[in-house]
Amino acid sequence: MRLLAISGSLREGSHNTALLRTAAELAPDEVVVERYDALALLPPFSEDLEDHEPPAVRHWRDAIARADALLFSTPEYNASVPGQLKNAVDWASRPVGEAVLEGKPAAVIGASTSAYGALWAQAELRKILGAAGARVVEAELAVPRAQELRAGAGLKLAPSQRERLAGVIGSLVAAASRAPAVV
Repeated sequence: MRLLAISGSLREGSHNTALLRTAAELAPDEVVVERYDALALLPPFSEDLEDHEPPAVRHWRDAIARADALLFSTPEYNASVPGQLKNAVDWASRPVGEAVLEGKPAAVIGASTSAYGALWAQAELRKILGAAGARVVEAELAVPRAQELRAGAGLKLAPSQRERLAGVIGSLVAAASRAPAVV
């Protein structure tokens, strides 16, 4: 099973990218976690570009199509998701009726330096993904004060957080296992 991990942060030292690295460590052996790292290359969404799809958009859509499930990790900017992440979802939601997000299992987690762990952004992203046609799993994880948890390239989560993160991955794998086969 292939899980595409998408960080909503473009920052080199992103806490959300670190959280995805930790998630990859907790994934079952049969799950291949591929991190998508080209979000910054996506142009702003424009219907004018849809007829001649930019290469970065094709790359993004192909990565989603190859995945059995999606794991998003989002920071919180102004009580919502980062603009580039919203832009990426917009591209993946088109064309209507043929969108690569349609029916794709997705989960949302997040880390932030605040005491709330990007809760508002996670709720917003779940809403946006659902509206775009993804099958959003209810499992979630908010990691507050992420700057205090840095451990190498990942995050040193408390045992209860590791358990919840493993639960998110398990829920996502289960949802993908129930997904209809792509022909």
